[in-house]
Amino acid sequence: LGGQVNAESIGGMQVSAVGGQFDFVEAAMHGSTGRSILALPSTAAGGKRSRIVHRLAPGSAVTIPRYLADKVVTEFGVADLRNRSLRERAEALIAVAHPDFRDALARGFEESRRGVTPDRA
Repeated sequence: LGGQVNAESIGGMQVSAVGGQFDFVEAAMHGSTGRSILALPSTAAGGKRSRIVHRLAPGSAVTIPRYLADKVVTEFGVADLRNRSLRERAEALIAVAHPDFRDALARGFEESRRGVTPDRA
């Protein structure tokens, strides 16, 4: 929910490469009018998993670091992440997540802010 993007791995296993994604996102950030847009469906696995998560799984690649994340678009809207605080980013991403996962994402964010992790909950 901080805006990091993993576009290379699933469950810690690499499934693709960066390609030119990082270069385009970085160039957009440095351009005076540049904007990068990441468009994705809100769910995976036939609607059983949210593609927006409260944190990346251990071993996941970070394709795009959060400081480069700009706009994230799902079928539920646009999350504008540029120049936002961590809380504002989380709220924006939760708003464009699938409604079935929003409560769990909000709980995960609040627990992570309090230092509670699923392993220690």
